[in-house]
Amino acid sequence: MATGSILIVDDEEKLRSLLKRIISLEGFTIHEASNLKAANKILDKESIDILLCDVKLPDGNGVSFTEETKKKFPLLEIILLTAYGNIGDGVQAMKYGAFDYITKGDDNDKIIPLLNNALQKVQLQKKIQQLETEVGKKYSFKNILGESPLIKEAIELAQKVAPTDTTVLLLGETGTGKEVFAQAIHNGSNRSGKAFLALNCSSFNSDLLESEIFGHKAGAFTSAIKDKKGLIEEADGGTLFLDEIGEMHVDLQSKLLRVLETNEFIKVGDTKLIKVNVRIITATNRDLEQEVVDGRFRNDLFYRLNVFTIELPALRDRKKDIPILAEHFMKIYAAKSKKRIEGISKDFIEHLQQHDWKGNIRELKNIIERAVILSNSAQLTVDYLPLDLQTTSYKPQALSAFDLTSMEKLHIQRVLNHTKGNKTEAAKLLNIGLTTLYRKIEEYKLLS
Repeated sequence: MATGSILIVDDEEKLRSLLKRIISLEGFTIHEASNLKAANKILDKESIDILLCDVKLPDGNGVSFTEETKKKFPLLEIILLTAYGNIGDGVQAMKYGAFDYITKGDDNDKIIPLLNNALQKVQLQKKIQQLETEVGKKYSFKNILGESPLIKEAIELAQKVAPTDTTVLLLGETGTGKEVFAQAIHNGSNRSGKAFLALNCSSFNSDLLESEIFGHKAGAFTSAIKDKKGLIEEADGGTLFLDEIGEMHVDLQSKLLRVLETNEFIKVGDTKLIKVNVRIITATNRDLEQEVVDGRFRNDLFYRLNVFTIELPALRDRKKDIPILAEHFMKIYAAKSKKRIEGISKDFIEHLQQHDWKGNIRELKNIIERAVILSNSAQLTVDYLPLDLQTTSYKPQALSAFDLTSMEKLHIQRVLNHTKGNKTEAAKLLNIGLTTLYRKIEEYKLLS
């Protein structure tokens, strides 16, 4: 039995009553209106799945009403009824988004199957919308966890650039969450309703990578038995994320540069230009400036990609975020494995904070997943850590008035005071990287 709701709009009361009787037997919830004004009030108030509407009404035309209503309620399916079939009206109605256009009386036997088909489409569209909403939430900026200054700064920059169409270059070590940031930028843009496609450039040789990105024509090479769309065409209107862009061969870089400059490209084995509207987000763990100097990366492409750069901090530079991240992953994997784990021991966290995290957040995620799998208690303890992390001893740092650490802390604080909290200027005066300065500020709990 159907569970959808239908609004019948017709100025003939007898016809409305007949349709109501027939359709309600199938389990639909029925609403009625004798004109478009009343129909609008019901649509604004009730959740309607299908509109069954006469073409000629006292206060308007059902075909024009279809255009207005589909703009306002895109998931609503509309079936138009007419006493006299008119091909022009039918074509126009379908153009405006009507589900079907049928003649009164002649098509009464088709009404129920038609309504069921329309309802299936509505339910499918609602499910897709719900999934898109869930994906949007999963990859939103709110789901990027962390309280350290470095990650907050990266999030703030990403939020500012997201609504634009600007090309973004994400820098950072492997496992720092570059694809998560790319997804969040896409979902924070006006392209969020379109495709987000990601490709790791290090996963293919040069020829295959060209085909994956730009597509190919049938016969372009031995195994090209049919035309293939590349990701850049598939992502038209949306976003293409190219990870490890530093691995792309120099010859292929020129084709990407053309897309960035003209929004045009040519498939492998073709001569026809294809126009696209796609946002490019790239990422790398390489020093692209050095790659340019060494002749492995085009200077002009580097400057086109380097319009807006966001550096993602390594986990070792944001260790205060480890407890938040560890608890988050613990909850996820406990739910997946259907285990009741209520918390994480202090020793467990302290051991995590002493680790170097060469694999960054990805490594932390794997270690928490392993710990959850091994756990047979209500709390994650040191026993569930890998042996190399278990043997890491936690040593609280005591600062004396005479040791080198104390002198460094005092000197950095004086420089920060001198620059009035300007960290970029302080890092230059100290001749250290900005990332290192942030780490020292956190480590020594300095006032900045």
